[in-house]
Amino acid sequence: MDHADLRIDLNCDMGELPEAIADGTQEALMRSITSVNIACGGHAGDEQTMQTTIEQALRWKLAIGAHPGYPDRVNFGRLELKLPLNEIAASIFEQVQTLARIADRCGARVAHVKPHGALYNQAVQNRELAKAIAEGVARWSRDAVLVGLAGSPMLDVFHAAGFAVVAEAFADRRYEPDGTLRSRKFGDALIRNPEEAAWQALGIAERGIVIASDGSDISIDAQTLCIHGDTPGAPEIAATVASTLREAGIMLGARSQS
Repeated sequence: MDHADLRIDLNCDMGELPEAIADGTQEALMRSITSVNIACGGHAGDEQTMQTTIEQALRWKLAIGAHPGYPDRVNFGRLELKLPLNEIAASIFEQVQTLARIADRCGARVAHVKPHGALYNQAVQNRELAKAIAEGVARWSRDAVLVGLAGSPMLDVFHAAGFAVVAEAFADRRYEPDGTLRSRKFGDALIRNPEEAAWQALGIAERGIVIASDGSDISIDAQTLCIHGDTPGAPEIAATVASTLREAGIMLGARSQS
């Protein structure tokens, strides 16, 4: 199959686990990906982890993005919260602005914003919440690319707010038949096998298809694929996904820098 014009971005959520920074796991992941989404103080991260992650991303020439989440470090931003929309917008602005300030100090640029965890998953179908996210980012800049779930209303909301958007799919997560991600409360929500993650990534990139938890095919048009940095064995998963895509003739490159 000719993939001369096919290019996919591999993104990874980073700056979330200090131990992964210290033991080299985080930088090992960077060898295989093309963009990073950096935790900026909400669900995880502090100024030191942000700076270190930005410096590493610069060494690997990766696109740098903000990864704001609910300000809930105890639950790693994965618990659904019912916060006032203006409070959510203010928190998004504060988190992204903090990362942008540190990036500027490092000589880097924040190119995209991708919400984290429960905030992301709720905004997939909650248009008002997606608007609050867009409003928070807009207070900082309207030049950033917003990343959201492929095929979801959140992308329409982001686009209507005046932002360029990138549709995201996941190499290491299972899907429900409606195109949403399978909840982490299920034991099979994460794909931990590198070959299986690579097979799913290839199916999305080549055919725009992912197999749902009930065995049905879902059509997905995505420009970026996520690999979670906190998944056990993430560096091997990322390396296998990247090599499989390249062997199929698919170019890897950041979309938020296009």
